[in-house]
Amino acid sequence: MQLRNSTLAWSAIGLLALGTATGLSAHSALQTAAPTAVAAGGDSNQAAFQPIPLMTAPNYRAIVSRNQAAVVGITTAGPIATAGPQEFDFGGGSNDDDNPLAQFFRGHTMPRPHGVQHAQGSGFLISADGLVLTNAHVVDGAKEVTVKLSDHREYKAKVLGADKSSDIAVLKIDAHNLPAVTLGDSDKLGVGDYVLAIGEPFGLEETATAGIVSAKGRSLPGDGYVPFIQTDAAVNPGNSGGPLFDASGTVVGINSQIYSNSGGYQGVSFAIPINLAVQVKDQIVKTGKVAHSRLGVEVQTMNQTLADSFKLSSPNGALVAKVVPDSAAAQAGIKVGDVILKFNGASIIDAGSLSQRVGMATPGEKASIEIWRDGKTVDLTATIGNAAALTADNDATDGSSQAKLGLALRPLSPEERQQAGVSGGLVVEDAQGRAAEAGIQQGDVVLSVDGTPVQTVAQLRKMVKDHDKQIALLIQRGDARLFVPVTLG
Repeated sequence: MQLRNSTLAWSAIGLLALGTATGLSAHSALQTAAPTAVAAGGDSNQAAFQPIPLMTAPNYRAIVSRNQAAVVGITTAGPIATAGPQEFDFGGGSNDDDNPLAQFFRGHTMPRPHGVQHAQGSGFLISADGLVLTNAHVVDGAKEVTVKLSDHREYKAKVLGADKSSDIAVLKIDAHNLPAVTLGDSDKLGVGDYVLAIGEPFGLEETATAGIVSAKGRSLPGDGYVPFIQTDAAVNPGNSGGPLFDASGTVVGINSQIYSNSGGYQGVSFAIPINLAVQVKDQIVKTGKVAHSRLGVEVQTMNQTLADSFKLSSPNGALVAKVVPDSAAAQAGIKVGDVILKFNGASIIDAGSLSQRVGMATPGEKASIEIWRDGKTVDLTATIGNAAALTADNDATDGSSQAKLGLALRPLSPEERQQAGVSGGLVVEDAQGRAAEAGIQQGDVVLSVDGTPVQTVAQLRKMVKDHDKQIALLIQRGDARLFVPVTLG
């Protein structure tokens, strides 16, 4: 189970966000020929494809010269998150047993240190009046955000909004006549296209690195609907939120994560498509928040054995394992055992691609869905629901319990349970109030309440209702488990 805000968990599975943090005192394929017009009956997609001539490359120098002034550095300051008390440590690591005082403190705990954590990332100006795009994890938990321009001017920034699901944040600084990048079209990117990243890895200002698009539409653990652009452009901690440019010098992505076993770049990095980022940005600028879509199904990826069982010619599609009552899927007539083959005309290859397509839809939108049922295809239409509204409906039966705890929860999907190695539990989608104060974070998995395993939101709600002062939640974070006491209010 990937926990977005836990570096420990990212390290365990090799996925790292690209911000940096310190401690207490200071966080186009090369072709010989390709048509530029489409012959009668040809593929219309080729018309927009303009290949780079053989033996040529982008003018990276011009791209950097044109855009580096619009790339900014971002530093944040905020309190260090604490997850409860920790075991006494005498500084000797495995040699603590040799300390004569250790036996007197074994089994006892001490409070975690308090202080200010400073983090660092990148961003880029998208308007002359100071609108900045970056990653949500760069500014997560920050009490103060500073934007530094290439000419060393610094501005205090206001966070207009941050969406953890897409990892997009929008900032605003009080300045005018600023340089700004030109936004491109990430849908036109192809594997093999040239790309260039600019950012501040390890605080090194205006660093440019180049590569190619290695893959598109990558699904990463814990990132349900972001179809990441995979590249081999070198990015490192501090590059988070920086722009990814195409060969024409327009922004096509926002650098977000790397796959690493060492904590540094190992040839694989991931960027959020700019088309998705703009969709999120527009909502934040307009309303200050983001409305996410939900179909209301739990699905799993097909394999050859399942395809044979359902008499499918190929193991593609998303097999429906559960349909949420009164959801968009239920109202459209989707049933358990259906295989979703297409969503709005786009082929669904696996469970991840369905999540991406649904996540990029707009709540209230009517979506065409092609399913496989009883050996034939069936066409359905679903009115896509609002994830926030569904959560509110689920919690409406006892708002006081939800307020007392301060958690937004949902059951784990079969894939998530398998990944986390648990048989049940509830994943934290948002933590506020008392729960957040106790150290519970988005992505944590709640396994039990006062030692009693919990499987549903309704079950946890009842347990909370029966307590007046305090409960102990067993949570799993990455590979670690710990009990977290939560004082109810």
